[in-house]
Amino acid sequence: MTLTAKDASHFTREICALAPIVPVLVIHNVEDARPLAEALIAGGLPVLEVTLRTPAALGAIREMAKVPGGIVGAGTLVTPEDVHAAKEAGAKFGVSPGATNALLAASEAATLPLLPGAATASEAMRLLERGYDMLKFFPAEASGGVPALKALGAPLPQITFCPTGGISVTNAPTYLSLMNVLCAGGSWVASPDLVKAKKWDKIGQLAKEASVLK
Repeated sequence: MTLTAKDASHFTREICALAPIVPVLVIHNVEDARPLAEALIAGGLPVLEVTLRTPAALGAIREMAKVPGGIVGAGTLVTPEDVHAAKEAGAKFGVSPGATNALLAASEAATLPLLPGAATASEAMRLLERGYDMLKFFPAEASGGVPALKALGAPLPQITFCPTGGISVTNAPTYLSLMNVLCAGGSWVASPDLVKAKKWDKIGQLAKEASVLK
């Protein structure tokens, strides 16, 4: 069974619609995964993106996948091997900073819904041509931020974005106010420092605040 690009975008769109902010997580210790997921989900952020940037990432996905009420995905998917590892670990969706034909094909073959990244009109159009209309806009701030996304929306109104990269509690509402933005990815809700210090209550409070942004 192969997942079509259209179906993949449908699934990622449904996932992105669950909360205004998707926490972008860098986890160094698997033991932190469960309490971190519990704090974020209890705070109203059920969609969790664990970036494959540390040796603990796949183990963290496995643990978070066991927490009720959460939808755990794998971020920083770059190769087909990343896709297979993420799927095996229990990820329900994938996120990539960009997109290659090999990565898209691997995600479709593995039936892992992918949120592929785009930063230019040409990149977005190529993904749209394949069938993807729910994309990650990355790196958001470095690629022109809100003005750039607003400009892309004029000629490409059929594409919806999840901007990630430089998103904060301060600028997130401005991004979320755009017609072509469904949610945003941010790391401030569970920064590496907060996770390292095991500040689960603080993370839960930040999640609660982020869950009502609009």
